[in-house]
Amino acid sequence: MKPETAAIHLSNQVNDLYQPVIQPITLSTTYLHGESSLVYGRFANPNRASLERVMAALELGREAAAFSSGNTAGMAVFQCLEQGSHVVAPLDMYHGLKKQLLEVFRDTLAVTFVDMTQPEQVRSAIKPETSLIWVESPSNPLIQITNIPLIAQIAKEAKVRMICDNTFATPILQNPLTLGADMVMHSATKYIGGHSDVLAGILVTKEADEFWQSIKTVQAIGGAVPSPFDCYLLCRSIKTLAYRMKGHCANAQAVAEYLHQHPLVEKVIYPGLPSDPGYTLAGELMRGFGGMVTFLVKGGAKESDRFVQSLRYFSNATSLGGVESLIERRAHVEGPDSKSPENLIRMSVGLENIADLTEDLASGLKTLGK
Repeated sequence: MKPETAAIHLSNQVNDLYQPVIQPITLSTTYLHGESSLVYGRFANPNRASLERVMAALELGREAAAFSSGNTAGMAVFQCLEQGSHVVAPLDMYHGLKKQLLEVFRDTLAVTFVDMTQPEQVRSAIKPETSLIWVESPSNPLIQITNIPLIAQIAKEAKVRMICDNTFATPILQNPLTLGADMVMHSATKYIGGHSDVLAGILVTKEADEFWQSIKTVQAIGGAVPSPFDCYLLCRSIKTLAYRMKGHCANAQAVAEYLHQHPLVEKVIYPGLPSDPGYTLAGELMRGFGGMVTFLVKGGAKESDRFVQSLRYFSNATSLGGVESLIERRAHVEGPDSKSPENLIRMSVGLENIADLTEDLASGLKTLGK
């Protein structure tokens, strides 16, 4: 099955007596002992099974494991590393997972942050105790594109596991497992859910090896899994994922091109612009440039905040990947330890009419001159 077909049919397993077209929600936390393999809701649930099956298929992987958030999915990986392990991670990395490595696992894991766009920095950072290279491409918030096949080759030579956060791309635009990654992570809260109403995370593996079994144990025994209703909503959203991504990509491209030519915009970061450093590589690895645009306006924090707050259709809120457009000044969200410039704006371009979005931006940018 092609992705559009798989998204619709593999997310829908109907075993109900009444044979509904759409899989019902199974809310039971426990199951009768007997022929069924189901025992307890923390271990398995029919709705979660459908979610994991369709995500494994879309990522061209062997198995998937669903968690209650993207942060929890990432934490499951870090929990399964041996104490004293060393991790190589990107400098430009989702700050929630970076804080995990620096704070939650500070006494059990060592980490070296490198510029993932420079493969030799990755190679130089590897130590005898390195057990994981964590890649995020496109990255958050600078939308940097990593040469996944080359980093995967470096990891293979060093006999180190490589995992890729594919949240910004989704399996519709990029499949890291086919590019050499051992595992893929998604914050399903974002484009997978697509409507800003579900928290969830997903891991998809290429091989069901011993490390994967450890992750499945963390999932089952730890119990940080999405509810049956959350899984139902995610499966419902996945059915339209391919078509939503087409709209996100088209609108983001138009917004990036508009901002790129605007005199009050200092810089636009979007891999769909020929001037972007990741343009060529993104064109080789991805099937679209995504729905995220980052840009720097002319001015400081005060001017940037005024611009963001003046917008009508771009909601000043954290997160991304929903049908509605979101925008935020990233340094304000990340806090005092943020490395983001004060005038850096991160935008999740939604599915509104592009004329409305550009008119809104034009009106907002006029506030920078006041």
